[in-house]
Amino acid sequence: MIEIDVRDLVEHPGISRSVRVDEPVEGLELELSAVPEDAPIEGGFLLESVVEGILVSGQLRGSMRLSCARCLKQFDRPFDLEVNEVFAPEVGAEDEEYPLAPEGAIDLEPMVRDAVMLAMPFSPLCRPDCAGLCERCGGDRNLGECACPPTGEDARWSVLNEIRFD
Repeated sequence: MIEIDVRDLVEHPGISRSVRVDEPVEGLELELSAVPEDAPIEGGFLLESVVEGILVSGQLRGSMRLSCARCLKQFDRPFDLEVNEVFAPEVGAEDEEYPLAPEGAIDLEPMVRDAVMLAMPFSPLCRPDCAGLCERCGGDRNLGECACPPTGEDARWSVLNEIRFD
């Protein structure tokens, strides 16, 4: 939870304040992408009081640990994201804003979580020309040609060779 007290900003449109966060966020992972739980996500935000609530804008920085979708090699890639979100006192189920707690606090973690999860690649590649793994022996084709013998004809299809179209 990355909670910030904003009582000094609520209902004072035009007032702003800068904050910095440097916190790890748990559970940021997809099948091939993750932000390590011990790696902090750094953010510099401008909190502005607006009529609708509190506008939070700024940058998020960190590093993702990715597994290549073709060769499964692990690698790290930095991310640098821009966020611009409103925290409103009255948020409905279909609203796009984040909730502003009645006691005058905002929790930045859901905003950080949403921004980072949306930036994670679904199918990351270690490099654009990754050759992947051999489908027969599992060898990394980026390291050289596979030593597997050429594939012969699949016997299950041999019956089709006897079909004659006259």
